[in-house]
Amino acid sequence: QISSTMMKAVAALALFESVSAFQAPLAAKSVRAAPQMFSEGDIGVLPPLGVYDPLGLIETRDMRRYEIMEIKHGRAAMLGFLHVIALHAGIRVPGYLSTSMDLKFEDVPAGCFASLEAVPTAGWLQIMILTCMQESGTGFASKPQTEDAEAGDIALDSWVRYDDPEVKTFKLNAERQNGRAAMMGITGCLIHELLGVDALYPTGGLGGAAPPTIF
Repeated sequence: QISSTMMKAVAALALFESVSAFQAPLAAKSVRAAPQMFSEGDIGVLPPLGVYDPLGLIETRDMRRYEIMEIKHGRAAMLGFLHVIALHAGIRVPGYLSTSMDLKFEDVPAGCFASLEAVPTAGWLQIMILTCMQESGTGFASKPQTEDAEAGDIALDSWVRYDDPEVKTFKLNAERQNGRAAMMGITGCLIHELLGVDALYPTGGLGGAAPPTIF
């Protein structure tokens, strides 16, 4: 039981990182792209840290790739954290998660790892297929990331576009900051459950109920 839970948890977390592997490769170039330099005022460069590069990666790596990865992981983390909040609030989609297993969405437990384990294998395959479609630009309202597009711009023209530079900058910075906070938040929720306490209320709350440890 413990092994099965851990395997599914690792597979779910790996989706956040590995979706980029399904993106069609860009045309090969004979010269490696120069690293993108960041400065005060750029999107994502915000107080109090500003240009924070303790490992000195800016001058040695292709930072555009890292920027795209941060945006992608931030978006996935925001969805994941909202998922945790929704489960703990008792929100469930009506209907069946699996008719063959007679499993309804309302039967899914609230725990992070418990909810992952409740999803049958066929459900995980559907999630992976949808992820691959979104990454390749054949999914819902998205297109592949291209070199000439801004980092993270995979939305079709039907999505909201902001013409005012100040409004656009505010929205992009808000997304970047919310994504960073969500990455920390969902990681904290998972660690809390691994330690045997409630994901959202590690020091008690909601009657002090906590999910069982998986160690």
